[in-house]
Amino acid sequence: MITTRYSCGNHHLRPEDFQQSAPGRVVRSTLGHWTFVPNPLPPELTYDSALVRILSDADRALGELAGAGKLLPNPLLVIGPFLRREAVLSSRIEGTITELGQLFLFEAEPDQLDDPEDASEVRNYVRALEYGLSAIQSGAPFSLQLIREIHRILLNDVRGGDKQPGVIRNRGVRIGGVNAEDARFVPPCHTQLSPLLDDFVQFLRQDRTLPVVVELALMHYQFEAIHPFNDGNGRVGRLLITLMLCERGALPEPLLYLSAYFEKNRQDYYDHLLDISRRGDWMGWIRFFANGVAEQAQDATERTRRLLDLRTTYRREAGEQLRSATALTLVDELFSSPYITINHAAKVMNLKFSTAARTVEKFVSAGLLREVTGQTRNRVFCADRIFKMLNEPLA
Repeated sequence: MITTRYSCGNHHLRPEDFQQSAPGRVVRSTLGHWTFVPNPLPPELTYDSALVRILSDADRALGELAGAGKLLPNPLLVIGPFLRREAVLSSRIEGTITELGQLFLFEAEPDQLDDPEDASEVRNYVRALEYGLSAIQSGAPFSLQLIREIHRILLNDVRGGDKQPGVIRNRGVRIGGVNAEDARFVPPCHTQLSPLLDDFVQFLRQDRTLPVVVELALMHYQFEAIHPFNDGNGRVGRLLITLMLCERGALPEPLLYLSAYFEKNRQDYYDHLLDISRRGDWMGWIRFFANGVAEQAQDATERTRRLLDLRTTYRREAGEQLRSATALTLVDELFSSPYITINHAAKVMNLKFSTAARTVEKFVSAGLLREVTGQTRNRVFCADRIFKMLNEPLA
């Protein structure tokens, strides 16, 4: 979501837009404008048969994805690329226009991009998510400190870096709108954030009584409603979905990401979040969210299976060119990152530069790699079939 700071006195939110069923209070901030303060989680929920069926579909899709993940000979074959795809799509929702190929190119050879600022923002998302996953997988509990550190990494040395990375906001913000009068939503005043965030972290740590998909949906709404930072809230909120899936044990590896679904249904995404605040429509949001989990889990499962089949093909074709274990090592590295330099290939295969260059050239001759810069120095090679399988919508 696009977040805008504001100064005192010019912003308002209409209390009449919020029904009695709204899960919170419309109150005046210390600056005099109206804000919405959400109630602590969880709300009282009533499940109809349609929602139970949708939640069942989502759970089944998660189970199939978990099964596919366990078949991976090395989870890094898809975790890294899936994570980077999520970083691109989550950042795109906020207006960053880097494409997946640009991110891989930037990571392989930063000097190849004329304007690397957008790519740096996406790279920070990758680093923030990797940091959070490492903390969760090492047994660290959810905490405000962990969330703040994720935010600090996200905004480090990029646009928004002047908006206090890692620091809970000390000013008001609004969501959407060209000016104050047409703002879609005004989160709580900064003076009310401390107890709200304490309750939020308590929910992350303790609640295990709800279906995991419902927990994810509630968490994501609540984080967006509180909006604890000056910038980057949407990306942190989407990142927390992946962390919760792993922390709850719903997936053995971070394989599911929802930004593709949110980006494709962006207006519905925003509208459902607002409908909760205005009239307590939890069911509409949970249905939307669960459909996204099912859809993206099915996509990730099929993509994982196709990548495994493609890996078999690449290993066979590489073996026909080079009957050596080092060639297979390079194949697996290409599935982790389909853009590569000769220097990096030499490091991966533990070979001298000249020997690695000959190996890469044989991969090019076999159609496994293609040089993408057109240069004679600092060349970058792309495994087109792998990249296409990662990047393009599945038929």
